Amino acid sequence: MSRLTRVPGVLYGGDYNPEQWPEEVWAEDAELMREAGVTMVTVGVFSWARLQPGPDAWDFAWFDRLLDLLHAHGIAVDLATATASPPAWLVRAHPEILPVTADGVRLEFGSRQHYCPSSPEYRAAALRLTRTLAERYAHHPALALWHIHNEYGDHVTECFCVRSAAHFRAWLTDRYGTVDSLNHAWGTAFWSQRYSTYDEIEPPRTAPGPVNPTQLLDWRRFCSDALLECHRAEREALGQLSPGIPATTNFMSMFKALDYWKWAEHEDLVSDDAYPDPADPHAHVNAALNYDLMRSLKGGRPWLLLEQAPSAVSWRPVNVPKKPGLQRLWSLQALARGADGIMYFQWRASRAGAEKYHSALLPHRGTASRGWRETVRFGAELARLGEVTGTTAPAGVAIILDWDSWWALEADDHPSARMRWRELLRPWYAALHARAVTVDFVPPHARLDGYRAVLAPNLHLLRPENAARLAAYVRGGGLLVCGPFSGVVDGHDHIHDGGAPGPLRDVLGVSVDEFWPIPDGAAVPLASGAEATLWSEWIERQGPDTEVVDAYAAGELTGRPAITRHFYGTGTAWYISAHLGDGIAAVLDEALKAAGVRPVLDGPEGVEATVRSGAQGTYLFVLNHNDHATRTPLTGPYAVGGTDLLTGTAVRDHIDLGPLGAAVLRIVTDSLGETGK
Repeated sequence: MSRLTRVPGVLYGGDYNPEQWPEEVWAEDAELMREAGVTMVTVGVFSWARLQPGPDAWDFAWFDRLLDLLHAHGIAVDLATATASPPAWLVRAHPEILPVTADGVRLEFGSRQHYCPSSPEYRAAALRLTRTLAERYAHHPALALWHIHNEYGDHVTECFCVRSAAHFRAWLTDRYGTVDSLNHAWGTAFWSQRYSTYDEIEPPRTAPGPVNPTQLLDWRRFCSDALLECHRAEREALGQLSPGIPATTNFMSMFKALDYWKWAEHEDLVSDDAYPDPADPHAHVNAALNYDLMRSLKGGRPWLLLEQAPSAVSWRPVNVPKKPGLQRLWSLQALARGADGIMYFQWRASRAGAEKYHSALLPHRGTASRGWRETVRFGAELARLGEVTGTTAPAGVAIILDWDSWWALEADDHPSARMRWRELLRPWYAALHARAVTVDFVPPHARLDGYRAVLAPNLHLLRPENAARLAAYVRGGGLLVCGPFSGVVDGHDHIHDGGAPGPLRDVLGVSVDEFWPIPDGAAVPLASGAEATLWSEWIERQGPDTEVVDAYAAGELTGRPAITRHFYGTGTAWYISAHLGDGIAAVLDEALKAAGVRPVLDGPEGVEATVRSGAQGTYLFVLNHNDHATRTPLTGPYAVGGTDLLTGTAVRDHIDLGPLGAAVLRIVTDSLGETGK
């Protein structure tokens, strides 16, 4: 039984938009869904105008017939609240709903997500629709999951209208209390920006020059919270009217605009929309990173891949389709990293609209198409993997991710505009992925005991209380590896006393004397042969317990420390003062080996290996991302092999996989740690 809903096995299906089709097509769709092994579809995402064609007009008869039809064919429903696209009648009755840009331009109707998150009229109409849907369908036998809104922040993450300004002032009042406290936090003594009352404060609209950085940081916080308020209102209504039915909203992988740690607290289950680019040879690495985040947001619990493309998308400059086998491989990758459901956008390809060239489980050519054959084959394969659901993917390494720090790092007027969180993170993650080391993401306030190593590729903004947690972790025997430009500012974006790394100075055993960004196209060699690009720092050791692991070998920093290791308590803290790109792998190899971190398997390049485990057993996923065949030896606790659930065959000693091939081995482990059948 899936741990996500009451639907057994791995959830399989996609968005279904029957309002785009004559009703006689629905019966054909339901029959084809059953043929493909579909177990759940998402309906109603963009149905507001059809469900409520006027202020006091409702049309549910067609929706009743649809849900009844799906239920009769054994297909469960993920029912959307349909609030992502307000209908034209609402916008014309209340044009103030439309969002306003920082330049004062009001965006028009004709796309989607055309609303101000702070608009009382939008919120009231959305909540009314949500409550009406819940009252009508809470007990419908097809209902398995509530889908709130759709991709919050995809097109509109902020609005600068007068409603938003008033909401922002109220948010600031709750945060700071007195205006004097706000003036201190925002450092308004600079450039004569002091405020006498909250009424003088406006959103950070376009200004003659640089805008107050703490105001911008608070604006990012506010915008995330404003959208979360919209979500929570719908979530609370659903909880009251349909208790026992889980609710989710689809996240968008590692999305900068929304603090998903805060959002995940209000989800019954985490779901994600993921669209890796088939033209990117590293797309599967970035996808793995995002999937590890989704699993981590609820402390390792299974999550749902709610949207992906069966083949090509429609919104890139060049939309490359997925070659045969890639859709299957990438879907199994999500399962390998903790997903209990594999869903798509969408079921039947649209004939009109902005996404008519987007692929679907049932393509334009219908059942004669390659895509349809893959849809049916993969549905049959997923039916064999039901026992995997509910298991978890254990990780021995944690990466700290803090949205506050991300927002502060990428503010304007920094020593370098090239220091971007995702670009700093990717080579660290790629090194672990290549070595089959599974990673959890954690917020800066997380408990760290249980992890052999904690990595912080960048912690630009660091609060003293979170630094204290890191210090306690290292003092107690943990390994911390910290990247450059960390520990620079506090929660108000003020520079820490004494400069970087601020409250981590004693833990890392270094002080940063000066930031030394590297010009575009240039590189600085290190004594080890590695190269620094983008960034370097003039650092100084704080005492004899700080060892120099590597040094700069050219330029103004010649001979100065570049990488250090400090023994603190019974643990170790590394500081890497430069951006090393792929060269970070060698550093992590040495650090993680000392911490006892071991790979799942030592396979050939391009082969991904992960483990899911639970009361029912242990499952080893081996995925070949290469266009050629591979052989992966089975070692350690997996040496005895097991049964490949995809083929039903016994596997021992090694796994042979064809191009883009995959295996899912059932390896049952008893309480003594011995491996058997």
